[in-house]
Formats: sequence, C-alpha cells, structure tokens
Amino acid sequence: MSPWIRILAVAAALLGTAALGVAAAVAGAWYYFEPSLPSAETLRDVQLQIPLRVYSRDGRLIDQIGEKRRSPVDYEDIPPVVIQAFLAAEDDRFFEHPGFDYQGIMRAALNLLLTGSRSQGGSTITQQLARVYFLSRERTFVRKAKELLLAMQIEREFTKEEILALYLNKIFLGQRAYGVGAAAEVYFGKPLDELTIAEAATIAGIPKAPSRLNPVADVERATERRAYVLRRMHELDFIDDEQYAEALATPVVSKLHGPRVALHAPWVSEMVRAEMIRRFGPAAYTDGYRVVTTIDSSLQLAAEQATRTALLEYDRRHGYRGPLARDALAGLDKQPDGSYAGDALNALLADYPEYGGLQPAVVLGLGEDQSARVFIRDRGEAVVGWDGLRWPRYVNDNVVGDPPKQASDVVRPGDVVYLLPTVDRGWLLAQLPEVQGAMVAVDPEDGAILSLTGGFDFRASKFNRAVQSRRQPGSSFKPFIYSAALENGFTPATLVNDAPVVFDDENLEDTWRPENYSRRFNGPTRLREALVRSLNLVSVRILLGTGIGNAIRHIRKFGLPDSALPRDLSLALGSGGAAPLDMAAGYAVFANTGYRVKPYLIERVLGPDGSELYNAEPDVACPPCDPDPAERARREALAARDAAEPPAPAKAQPVQLQLLPDAPAPGSDEIPDYRSTEQLIAHGLNWRPTASEAPHFLRGYLHPAERVISAENAYLIYDMMRDVIRRGTGRRARDLGRPDLAGKTGTSNDRRDAWFSGFNGQLVATAWVGFDQERSLGAGEEGSRTALPMWKYFMADALRNAPDGTIPRPPGIVTVRIDPRSGKVAPAGYQGAIFEIFEAGHLPPLLREEATPIFSDVDGNPAEPAPEDETLF
Repeated sequence: MSPWIRILAVAAALLGTAALGVAAAVAGAWYYFEPSLPSAETLRDVQLQIPLRVYSRDGRLIDQIGEKRRSPVDYEDIPPVVIQAFLAAEDDRFFEHPGFDYQGIMRAALNLLLTGSRSQGGSTITQQLARVYFLSRERTFVRKAKELLLAMQIEREFTKEEILALYLNKIFLGQRAYGVGAAAEVYFGKPLDELTIAEAATIAGIPKAPSRLNPVADVERATERRAYVLRRMHELDFIDDEQYAEALATPVVSKLHGPRVALHAPWVSEMVRAEMIRRFGPAAYTDGYRVVTTIDSSLQLAAEQATRTALLEYDRRHGYRGPLARDALAGLDKQPDGSYAGDALNALLADYPEYGGLQPAVVLGLGEDQSARVFIRDRGEAVVGWDGLRWPRYVNDNVVGDPPKQASDVVRPGDVVYLLPTVDRGWLLAQLPEVQGAMVAVDPEDGAILSLTGGFDFRASKFNRAVQSRRQPGSSFKPFIYSAALENGFTPATLVNDAPVVFDDENLEDTWRPENYSRRFNGPTRLREALVRSLNLVSVRILLGTGIGNAIRHIRKFGLPDSALPRDLSLALGSGGAAPLDMAAGYAVFANTGYRVKPYLIERVLGPDGSELYNAEPDVACPPCDPDPAERARREALAARDAAEPPAPAKAQPVQLQLLPDAPAPGSDEIPDYRSTEQLIAHGLNWRPTASEAPHFLRGYLHPAERVISAENAYLIYDMMRDVIRRGTGRRARDLGRPDLAGKTGTSNDRRDAWFSGFNGQLVATAWVGFDQERSLGAGEEGSRTALPMWKYFMADALRNAPDGTIPRPPGIVTVRIDPRSGKVAPAGYQGAIFEIFEAGHLPPLLREEATPIFSDVDGNPAEPAPEDETLF
C-alpha cells in the first residue's frame, strides 16, 4: 500500500471519528439544553413592535410614533435585489443548509485554533434569527450551542421564505430602524420596492455592526462595507459587471429621513398621541395601532398655508428685527478664486432650522443694483432683488422705521437671515414671526375636527394654541350674548341706547367705563345694527336687559368652558378665556340650526391586523329627527311618568302579522337608485350620507344631538352675522363672493387678541392671532385686519367649487316691514320702511303714525324719552 493511500485512510478515519464526535456532541448538547430552550413555534405568535400610525380621513399618513421604526412587509413584497444583497452579505448558502453552515463553523473553529480568539463568524441567517428573538448577544460557547439548536428547530417548523421574512422584518439596522422596510425609509426616504442595487447593498451591510456601519453614523465605513456586499453579489452572479461598476461608483448618501409623511399636521399628531397613551398606555407606541382621524387633508393643507401667510403678513407690517447672526463668514477660509466652499457654507447654516418654509441663508455680498448675493442652505447661491430687501426696521409694536434707501441699510455680508420663496417676487427677506396664531375648522353636523393648526411651526413651538390656550374672544363672543337676548324677549329690531355708561360692579376691581372701538356714541340702535357695527355699549346694555344669570345659563348650552363665562358685565365684551376650538364648537350651534355637537378628532382605531377597536359615534345634528311639538310633549310626559313610577313589565302577547299594501319604506327615497351591481359596488362602498341627506335611512345608526336653542334663534343670529360680512366689520370677507357666509370679528382689550369666526351650513372655522406673552398687537391691528385674512385664505381654498351652503330659513321666521328709527312694525304705505325678520309671535308693536319720532339725535346727545311701550335698554 502506498504511503498516500495510508495517509488518506488515516485522514478518513479521523474525519469519521470527528464526525461521530460532533454528532455525539450535538446529541448530548440537545439532551442537555433542550429542556431550557424556548419553542420555535412561539415565533408564529411573536408580535413585532410596530409604531403608532396616524392617518387623515382620506388615508394620508400624518405621523408614525414610537421608539422603534418598523414597516413590516410580506416575503412576496420584498424585492429580489434586497434578498440577494442580504444573502451575499450574511449567508449565501441559506437556501441549502439545515439551519447551520458547517463551512462557516469550520472557518470559526480554524480561526480559534490559529488565533485563540472566539469569533462571531459562522452564524447563518437562521441562527441570527434565533439570537435576536430568543437569546442575548453574549459571546460564549453555551449561547452558541443554544443558537445552533434553536436554528435547527426553526428550520423544522418554518419554510425558508418564512424564516427570511421574519429575519428581514426583525433585524436592527441602526438609527431606530428595525427591518428592511423601515431602513429604506430612514436612509433613503423611499419605499422598499424603489431601492437601487447600491441602496440595497448599503442596508445589507449594516447588520454586522448597526451603530457603526450605517451611512448616517459613518459614511466611510458604510462605503467600505457596501463595497464588500457588492463584490459578493457580483461573485455570486446576482449582478453583472455593468451593474457592479455602476453601483460601486454611486456615492453613499448620509442623510436621515423621517417617515414618509403625506400630510403635515404635527399638532393633530400630538393630540392623537396623548389620547392613545391615555387609552392604551405605553403599548400605544409598540402594538401597531392605526388611528384614522377626522382630518381632511385638503382642508389641513389650506389651514397650514393660511396660518403661515397671515402671520408672515402681520410680521412684515411691523418691520425687520435684524439678522439671526452677523459676521458669520469671518471664520471661513476662501477658495483660490475668492469664493467659499459650498460644504463649508452648508455647515455654517446647519444649526439654523427651517421653519414654516423659511430657508436659512448667509449674505455673501451686495450688488450695485441694491441686490444681495446669498447662499441658501442645500440650494446654493441666489440673488435677492431690492424689492425683496426693501423692508423698514422694527421700532416697537406700534411704529416702524423709515423706508430703507439702499441694501446696506437692511443687510450686510456675513448676515445669517431667513428667506421666503414666492411665486411672483422671487426670494424675499424674512424672519421667524414672534406673533402666533391658530386655525381650526369643524363640521357643524357632528363636530368632526376637519383641520387644525396650533401655531406658525411645530418645531419652533409645540404649544397647541388651537386647544390649550385661553384667550379673550372679545367681540366674537357677542353672538352668544345676542342669542341669549333673543331668548329673553329681544328681537333684531329692539332699540338699545348706545350711550356712555359707568358701572360700579363689586365683581370688578374698579369703576368700569366701557367704550366703543370708535369712541363714538350712536344713540338708540337696533340690535341688528349694533351687531353689524360691533357696538360695545349696546352689548353691555343687552346683557343688563337679559340678566347675567340668564345669559350664562343660555350660553353654557353651547359647550363653552366656565373660563369663558365671568359672572360680571364684562361678559358682554368677551372678557373670559376660550380656545379657538371652543369658539368653533360654539358657532357650530348656529351653523347646524341649534344643536350642540362635541368636537372629536379620532374617528377609528384599528389593530395591527386591521380589526376595528374603536369607532366614534358622535352626536349628530339632525333636524328631520326632531319629533313634532305634540310628539315631543307626549314623550316628555311619558318620561316624567316613568321617572315617578317605573312601568310594570309588559305581558307577552301573541305575535300577529299584518300584510300591508305595497308602499315605499321610510327612507327608501334617500338611497341612491343603483341600476346595476357594478354601480352599487362602485358608489355604494364610498357613500357617506349625512343626517340631513338621509335622516330616515340613518335613524337607527345616529346618536341625535341635543337641541339647545331653537332653529329660529339660530337663524336670526345667522342672518344678522351675514350682515356683518355684507356691510359690517367682516366686509373684507366679501372678496370670497359667497352670500352663504356669516361671521364675527373679535378684538380683545388693548388689541392683545384678534379673532374671526365664521361659517355656513357646511363648515365652521375660527382664526386667532396674538402673542404668547400677551402684549398689544399694535396700532390698527384688530380682528378684521389681523385674523380675518387668515380665515379668508382658508375659506377660499376650503369652499372652492363647494355648493351653496346657505342655511335654510325655518318655517317659524316671518318677514315684516318696520320703521328703522323706532324698530316698530310699519303700517301699510309707510315711507322709509325696511324689511326685518322675526320669530313668529315675537313681533314688535305697530307704529302709530301720528307719534313724533322718538329719537332725533344719533351723535351722542341726550335722546328724548321713549314712550312707555317702547322697548329700550
């Protein structure tokens, strides 16, 4: 026998012995460790930690909230290039081995013999899966043995595709990203199916050291690791020469991306987060809940734009406060051609956030044409013309400086500034407004919050002024006072004396002398005219005539908080504290003809499997659901009887069936007349009828809202507030060209708050502007100039192409010709009579033609006494 044959025989014997030893060792290890090993079957029940997701009503992602970012994907939805990249990087024999790779184990054993170092090498994807689900990362032989045994269990229980899907959804890939779906969003800002070969290789290179090899943490290491993955993909024939070269030449981008948010609504997101934590505790962040809100994406976009535009306009009226920093270029080195490197300028501007579309920039130089050459972060160089720089200096809230004469009066090289991009004027010098604002819109039918902004920019201030603030609503509160007056004997034609008045009220700190905004007095004035012109003295006298207690009891029905209802005469001028959402909800009562609806934001909550865990059931304003007066009286009598003496249990009666003649079922005419199954499916699945459109059809599903004021009361206030827009303090809203709109301006003491609340039958919106640290908005700033533009910008978008939303006139309203001076019903043929509307049965008396005119002076001079039957406060 030749020596070589003997050597081979010995080697074979040794290998056989070793194999038997390994088998014996594995068997021994199995019997030793098996009792303490978890069952691989539990992987089927493992719930991945999935963040909370918030959506608009029309399905747009608003936010993703949670410590771990994860977007689970099914195996079928994972692109082949991603699978190939991970196989090349981690386990190219994955589809061939039984859970462990003997070649890898041999390499690890050889490394131990040669270097004495224990290595992590040799772990297959299945072993890594066992480790991340069941074991720690400690580097011991005991843990390695358990890992191998668990991998074998997993391979018996799951298919290769199931194992790979579990792994690619579970693995940590740095920057809070768990799973390949989240990693695609975090590092490249795109869905998984849009990844390129280079991007897939970058992600596949991360698992070895997630904190060090991700491109945000270290671009150089990530590039080196990607090169290794690409080389392995090329060696395994996953990619060809051309793809390999192209991917290798692609630069690695180091940029952290947020979730792929389709709709910016951060204050809405925070409200949802707080409510979900209240309901579900910390599990809200990890259990994969999906929250569908009532937000309409188009209205939310309009609200964001309207808020920012109005605040920037206010800020521009009050002057430029100066740059963010000066002489910022002093420490930068110039290039040979005298310019500054773009990377250096970007680094200089890195600490200045982008707020509300404002772009940070540094002034590089000034031109002879009074322009400024600037560098805008991540955009490069641009020129701001003199028209974009010509901005007087801020002096104080009431005064601005003289107009600048040249660019150097405004900026100089080295200034760090904000710039605003515009469509028609190019770049404009701008600044982060100190003033704040809020905008909220609700559906008057059920109180659904359709849009909400709590300030200029959430990153600058997270305080939600739409909900958390308590500001004086000023004259925008007057419609509630007038509604209470109508409930207590007043009419739109009631005369009230607009004259000076002084009060010594024990509930007030000092003698109170209320004044009109114009500081003029108009003498006896009809209620309608007083609201149109927002006369403060008339409102105070109305409250006196109504009674503070009566007024508060009436206004409380609108859902306004106690902070808005001070028990003194200043209530007439809106001296309490309310949030914009409170005011919008209150105005919704007028818009829906008298029902109190409660604002709500969360429409549905879904579990990770899509099951519905919560569905809002709001109270809905439903005039057709109201019983007639006789039926209402019968129900109230029955309720009172049952409260006094509960009814005895009814005896069982035999069921009798009666055939009725063919007749349409109640509500059948409200259902669309579908002509085919296809039409039913196409339209019916998305049919969302309102209570006013299909009251009978929805009656069994509705929660009818409580009527808190009569339809007649609501309509009279609506009609008077339409005149506020037609010819009063809200006439700037006439630009919208819609006769269905009604609203009221509001300005608080010392112009600290500016408001406008307005509505039609379909939409209610409230706008507010003011400083967080309360101070005057400045001379000339009041509701009509400061807040109304915000409301108008919003409504222009919100009501574009919307049908007329005029509130129907209830049958209990009548039109009568009156004498405008006395407010009395004019006799036939009376010259100068005007039309006025009243609630039937609440008309003023008939004018006696022979009577001398009661009031002849409206300039503040003492008026003649009114006859005894004249209603005058």
